Amino acid sequence: MSNQLTITVLRIWFRFLLLTICLGAWLGCSSAFTASSNGLVKIGLKKRRLDLYSINAAKITRADTSYDTGIGYTASFEKPKADLVYLKNYLDTQYYGEVGIGSPPQSFTVVFDTGSSNLWVPSSKCVLSITCYFHSKFRARMSRTYTKIGIPCKIHYGSGSISGFFGQDHVKLGDGTIIDQEFVEVTREGFLAFLGTQFDGILGLGFQDIAVGQATPVWFNMVQQGHVSQKIFSLWLNRDPISELGGEIVFGGLDWRHFRGDHTYVPVTERGYWQIDVGDIFIDNKSTGMCEYGCAAIVDSGTSFLAGPTTVVTQINHAIGAQGIVSLECKSVVSNYGNLIWETLISGLRPEIICIDFGLCVYNNGSRTILETLVDDKVGNESTVDESALCTFCEMIVFWIQVQLKQQKAKEKIFKYVDELCERLPDPTGKSFLDCNAVTSMPHVSFTIANKSFPLSPEQYVVRVEQKYATICLSGFTALDVPPPQGPLWILGDVFLGAYHTVFDFGNLRVGFAKAA
Repeated sequence: MSNQLTITVLRIWFRFLLLTICLGAWLGCSSAFTASSNGLVKIGLKKRRLDLYSINAAKITRADTSYDTGIGYTASFEKPKADLVYLKNYLDTQYYGEVGIGSPPQSFTVVFDTGSSNLWVPSSKCVLSITCYFHSKFRARMSRTYTKIGIPCKIHYGSGSISGFFGQDHVKLGDGTIIDQEFVEVTREGFLAFLGTQFDGILGLGFQDIAVGQATPVWFNMVQQGHVSQKIFSLWLNRDPISELGGEIVFGGLDWRHFRGDHTYVPVTERGYWQIDVGDIFIDNKSTGMCEYGCAAIVDSGTSFLAGPTTVVTQINHAIGAQGIVSLECKSVVSNYGNLIWETLISGLRPEIICIDFGLCVYNNGSRTILETLVDDKVGNESTVDESALCTFCEMIVFWIQVQLKQQKAKEKIFKYVDELCERLPDPTGKSFLDCNAVTSMPHVSFTIANKSFPLSPEQYVVRVEQKYATICLSGFTALDVPPPQGPLWILGDVFLGAYHTVFDFGNLRVGFAKAA
């Protein structure tokens, strides 16, 4: 009789324990989400501390939206432009939240990324990549609503690539469930640095135009399945380094607590990315010149820094005292051609043909030689520079002198300034260091959007990286050169989005900015 009682007690205890585990798992999965009954889905974002070894410059590669059909040939998806650029280096990402995939939901931490359009997480079939063993993996056999699509795919990023195959299952966001959502089950991760990240995958919030495999993005399905009352989502990033709360993304509306005043809206100019037009960039109310007549910009929550043309970023880094590399090649162009550039500009020759007349720029099949890397490091102390580098340095110097002439500066001061700019060219790794004690004396940098100024204070554009024994300060501006017709191009990453609460208006194809609170 006592044995039977013991067995009964053990069964009750086991059932209670099982119930507790299931309840705990359910609460754990749902605790990151909050939802209201008025068509809003709010997701709290977590924040990963940046470290010096995981920060990289923004990079670009061509979009590879091809997939292996498995029957001996490769199919490509049609895109609006043949040479659409695909932006990403996910190792810069800092903000992430949670989603559930499958029935019952399996929990994953993902980056909510407006610069891409696919949802992907590691698969249980990822056995050859060591990084997969340090992240949650989707187990298809544990979901009763899973459908295997099986089409292989590969997604390329600036730092490597991931590959896997398409599957379909329910995705849980807040109290709502998006049914039959396509996603990528990753079986191989091509960049080792992913090992150190605290997020498992990516949830892209861009347009379907840039989705690999033309998969319908999660956000589109949320709209089509009636999970939101308005066709908008909004983003607030908390830049307070002390706070554990990383921010908040609201699907279907706004959180009024996180911004002040009205939003300034600007239309989306190219579907695919959330791409807009920006005007001139100012340093303490002084024009940097290049975007005076407009530049493209992509609003990208998946990039930590603010990336833009080297010509402008160098001016900004000079003004804020950022230390990059000393470019002897740039200085040699100033030494050998500076006076000729000065004389030809004074004489009224068109600036865009000066470097061609000097023989430093050549045209191949109607397009100018593009510099791939500013500095070609060699073994030993010698450094060589090819024709494309001379061309790029020449064009930057012409531009810098032209901007200074508009400000009626004297020749001696202009050449001193240009020489200093050469010294402040961004480091090849993308990092430009600052004196943390000088932050309060640095100038404001302002972007013009919809004919309105959006200033960034030094506290907003300086990135503080906590090391073991010290705090290192980095410039929030990094170089990214995209040639026409897509460029010049800016990436408005988290440095900008932390200062301005952002509304992504899918219904009216526009983006809105208001001061973050």
